Amino acid sequence: MKSLLLLSVSLMFLAGCTTIPVKTGYDYSAFRSADPRSILIVPVVNNSVDIDASNYFLSAISQPVAERGYYVFPVHMVKRVMEEDGLADADMVHNADPTRLAALFGADSVLYVSVERWDAQYAVLTTTVTVEFNYVLKDGHTGETLWQTDQKIVYQPQSGGSGNIFADLIISAVQAAATKAKPNYLPLARKANGAAVVKTHYGLPAGPYRAKEYQLDQGRF
Repeated sequence: MKSLLLLSVSLMFLAGCTTIPVKTGYDYSAFRSADPRSILIVPVVNNSVDIDASNYFLSAISQPVAERGYYVFPVHMVKRVMEEDGLADADMVHNADPTRLAALFGADSVLYVSVERWDAQYAVLTTTVTVEFNYVLKDGHTGETLWQTDQKIVYQPQSGGSGNIFADLIISAVQAAATKAKPNYLPLARKANGAAVVKTHYGLPAGPYRAKEYQLDQGRF
């Protein structure tokens, strides 16, 4: 009887300690099933404090997506066509039926991006520049979400140090003033976009125009 009791307690303990597998990375099953060849990048929703952020961002998104092996419709042409179709407002575009948007261009998928941060914070001797974006790719035939991720880049110029504390203070002040006068967001946006689409287990799988990797990168995506 005592042995049976000990066995029961042991089984209960083992059951309570069962390891639950933890999922890592993005689930690409819907993406692999849809197998998109072309991506329509629609006008960007701007949630930042910079009114020009969305227009600047558009010039930084096409190249990294195209380099992953997809046909990317010219973003400024897309914006113009949508304006002519009564979709001038980015929020309106993001709330529209993705299958309707895709049908306008014959696209396999639609990429929605929102700019969450595009700003610079100033201190006496430093300037911190931040960009942050959210990405969602939807199937152009069903409207199903195929992929989504986000990316944030924070940059603070550094002088590297000269060994002279007074000289370093002057250099820091000059760098901060220059960044404040005209923050250089585009390199950060390009870096964020590049990281978003290539990050292992979270980026975009290689498309059909990247033949050496197409359908051969399941171990990474």
